Order: sequence, then structure tokens, then C-alpha cells
Amino acid sequence: MLKLAIAQIAPIWLDRAKTLAKIIDYVERAAMEGAGLVVFGETILPGYPFWPDGTGGARFNDPVQKDLFAHYATEAVCLEEGHLDPLCSRCRELGIAVVVGTVERPLDRSGTSVYCSLIYIDQSGEIKNVHRKLQPTYEERLVWSPGDGHGLRVFPIGGFQLGGLNCWENWMPLPRAALYGMGETLHVAIWPGNARNTEVLTRFLAREGRSYCVSVSGLMRKADVPDYLPHRELILKGMPDMPANGGSCLAAPDGSWIVEPVVGEEALLFAELDPREVLRERQNFDPSGHYSRPDVTRLEVNRQRQSTIKVKD
Repeated sequence: MLKLAIAQIAPIWLDRAKTLAKIIDYVERAAMEGAGLVVFGETILPGYPFWPDGTGGARFNDPVQKDLFAHYATEAVCLEEGHLDPLCSRCRELGIAVVVGTVERPLDRSGTSVYCSLIYIDQSGEIKNVHRKLQPTYEERLVWSPGDGHGLRVFPIGGFQLGGLNCWENWMPLPRAALYGMGETLHVAIWPGNARNTEVLTRFLAREGRSYCVSVSGLMRKADVPDYLPHRELILKGMPDMPANGGSCLAAPDGSWIVEPVVGEEALLFAELDPREVLRERQNFDPSGHYSRPDVTRLEVNRQRQSTIKVKD
């Protein structure tokens, strides 16, 4: 059995240090309740880019967008600079694993472009995986860079094989098939927030993969826009009262609800997951096992980390 914690929280928006402290607090709460894994929403650290839609984000060479991007990149997570070291240390001390969505600013891609990255830290406090979102969605492309297949991987935890995707990647059949083919039995879907994203797809993914599927969303309210943010009044003018209402939920391998979507509030939810339930549901359908035909259809996956250079010393 694996005790799972679902952490639906609002970030201290676009403040890396304060949001990280809040995440660590929720990790500690989850560990006190005996959880082996706690999951947070997409780019919760330090927050989702809610501003382009209401501030003319598509205007080229616009000083406002430059200011906001510069602030965002400054507050983004740079793993090489040790920004997640405090979280990793607490995971190691508490013996708990974490999936957390981050805005990553990696040095291997200039150190200035940012990526929507799903990061998995195991119970020993080691960063085991950094999955950069393959295809940012719609206005996200004005802020985030496209990732690669390096993070399409699964990892053992509590009798499960854990895999995960960011937001609308979960609609992409081939990345899902890649994780199924690697033996995924617990699927993590992380979202910036809104039940409209999770209320249908979570049960479908569970049923299709015959796996547990947990969708974890962030929360964002107009009141969460801090006073010190550049162009705050312009952002507030174009922002709805609650641009992200949550919607975190959990479905069993038969597609039934274990936790129905939770809307409009921060929450720390718990559930016990039994790996035998995966085996029971795969008796009649196993998408990459007995109900597959690799002689007819197969998927090729490129997991190379993409780079603009190849160095030979």
C-alpha cells in the first residue's frame, strides 16, 4: 500500500523562496500523516503565467511583457544553483517522495529561457527526473519553451511504477503510450488549476491505463497577486477573480472516483493506494501487455536531452 497526499495550494505567486517554504510546510504535514508521496500542481513553484491573456501578451517587443518575463525568469528554479536543495533535504529527512511542478531555468539551455518542468524527488531526497513539458499550450508559448522526451520515464515507489505529465500533455496519446509501455501503474497529471481540465480526463486516463490516476491542481485567486509585482494593476485589470479554482482528484484503475474534484479551496487530501487493484483491472485489458500488438503498431521514443551544442574535450 502507498499513502498518497494531494496538495492543492496557491503559490506565493511569482516568489520562489516564499512558495518553496509553503511547499516544504505541506510536505511536512503530509509526512506527519504517514504519506509516502505528496504531489503538487503544475508550475506551482513559483506560479503559472496568468498574465499574458489580459495584458497584451502577444504584442511584440512590448516593455511590459519584457518586465514580467524578466521577473518570472529571476524567480524561476535553477537546479544547478541549488534552488531545490532545501526541499530535497526535507524529503531525505522525512523519507517522503515529492512530485512538484516548477518553472525551470536550466543552465544547459542558456540559463535564461524557462520551461514547465515536472520534477520527481524520491524518498532519499534525490532528484530522479526532470520532465520538461513537450508542448506548451496556447498562450503558454509566449512564456515557456518546448521541452523534450528526456523525462518520459517511470520510477518504482510503494509497489507502483510512477510516471507523470504536465497539463495538456495528458491529452497527447503518444506520450501516454510511452509511459504505459514503460510499465506505468500510477499516473500523475499536474495542472495549473480548474476542474474543467480534470473532471473528465482523470477518470478516462485511469480507465485507459488501468492505473491509478491522480490529478493535482494549483489554486489562484486575484487576491494572490502580490503588491510588489511589476505592472500589478494591469494584471489585476485583466484577471478574473479566480483564474484557477483547483479541481484536484483521484481515480481508481477501474475509472471510479476515489476523490472527486475539490474546487475553490486549498486542501491536503490523503488516499491509500493498493497495487493489487491494478492487477485486477488488467486481467481483461493491459494496454502494453496482453492487449497490445507490437508486431502491428509500435512507438519510437527519443529520450535524449536536447542541446544546441555537442562538446568534445
